[in-house]
Order: sequence, then structure tokens, then C-alpha cells
Amino acid sequence: MSDKNPVTQPLERLDPDPVRQFRQWLQDAKQVGMAQPYAMTLATAGGDNMPSARIVLLRGIDDSGFVFFTNYDSLKGQHLQQNPFAALLFYWPELSRQVRIVGAVEQLDAEASDRYFAGRPRGHQLEAHASPQSRVISGRAELIERFEAVSHEYEGKDVPRPANWGGYRLVPDAFEFWREGENRLHDRWRYRRDRQHNWVIEQLAP
Repeated sequence: MSDKNPVTQPLERLDPDPVRQFRQWLQDAKQVGMAQPYAMTLATAGGDNMPSARIVLLRGIDDSGFVFFTNYDSLKGQHLQQNPFAALLFYWPELSRQVRIVGAVEQLDAEASDRYFAGRPRGHQLEAHASPQSRVISGRAELIERFEAVSHEYEGKDVPRPANWGGYRLVPDAFEFWREGENRLHDRWRYRRDRQHNWVIEQLAP
């Protein structure tokens, strides 16, 4: 997998586990010095079926899924409450690669969210209290005022995690790995679950 853009890639060279395959591509992205290899587009849709997408950061990955954190009252939080399914998209232009992942989304338990929040920079912790994410505000002055008020409230104290802030885990149901090829003969490999819940790898036309 060290070659950048071969026209074809035998299926037998792909890892049978898509999470391990993803980790390899993520490591490749880190090795080429990308500024934000963990940046991913998170696409959600609420009860009205209107899609919405934004960039968030991957904060954890294991065999159970892909973890990110946010305000539960934000638009994406509202969407996930109404429709607990989402899609992730990683794009690494330096490697001419992208990965799409779709699946159900579950909320992390309070202990996991507390543990992550405790390790955030203090300013980020204060912002989580100060910002009514996705709601209309009068202007930046209001946001700064709210931040200063929260800073004063917790001066000399540990900042607790807000009850409306925490983590989610997307549990993958399908992956698609894409790599640019010559003459637009791009490589696309899809991992999907069969009836026995095993991963099946299929190559798709570009």
C-alpha cells in the first residue's frame, strides 16, 4: 500500500478487516505530513430528511467504531437524536485517497465523555460551557461575554463537563476506499457485511 496511484490494486492485497485497512491509510496520511489527517466530514439528516454536513475531528477508533465529540444540543446532535445514522468522509489530497464510512451512531457513556473532556485544554473546556452551539446569538461580543463569565465562575477550579456535551461512536456498516487512478480509472473498494456479519470486499466501477 506504499505506492500512491497504481491503476489497479489486487483485492487480495487489501486487509480483510476494513478498520485495519483504514488505520494503514490514516498512518500513510500522517507520514506525508498532512496538517489535519484526522479531519472528517460528518453528514447527518434529521427527521425532515434534509442532509447537513460539517468537518469534525476523529477522536478515537477501535473495533467498535469511530468516535467524535460535540454539543448534544447542536444541529448534528439534534439530527442524531432524530435519526441515529450518519456518514463519515475522510479526504487526503496529498495521497489522492478518500474513505467513506456509513453506520449507526450511538452516544458514549458519561464516563468515557468525562475522561475525554478532562484531557481537553482549559480554554476548550470553558468554550463548551460558554457557546450555545448552533443557536442564534447577537454577535461575537455576546460570545466573548459568555466566555469571560464562565472563566470567572470556574476560576481556580476544575471545569466540569457540561451535561449537554459528550461523545458519539459511529458503528460502521459499510466502508468505501477510493484512490485516484490514471485516465480517471479510479480504484473503489467496498466493504459490506454479509448475512453472517462477515466483511465482504467488492470492487466498484469508478
